[in-house]
Amino acid sequence: MTDTTLDPEDNKIIVLARSARARNGSAEGAAVRDETGRTYVATDVALPSLTLSALQVAVAMAVSSGARALEAAALVTEAETPTDADRAVVADLGTPILLTAAPDGSVRQSR
Repeated sequence: MTDTTLDPEDNKIIVLARSARARNGSAEGAAVRDETGRTYVATDVALPSLTLSALQVAVAMAVSSGARALEAAALVTEAETPTDADRAVVADLGTPILLTAAPDGSVRQSR
């Protein structure tokens, strides 16, 4: 179950990331919240000509919609920690909060 001690808005992006992952049967789900409070939800992309992590897709969606900064990002994955590429893409927009959760919603890491 998701950590109920989290800020409700941070909990929300974990729930959204879990839902996207489950709905698409993907390895990863991610959600980001921009500086205006809008959320963007994505799963990983694995095509022969394009491979992106769920966080990379979510950040790209936010930027292409006009976001200039992120308030928080969440990644739901079976991996213990985010990849360096995932850390870098959220750092590009100055994200102060990067939550990593297991598929059951339990928070593994927050920064």
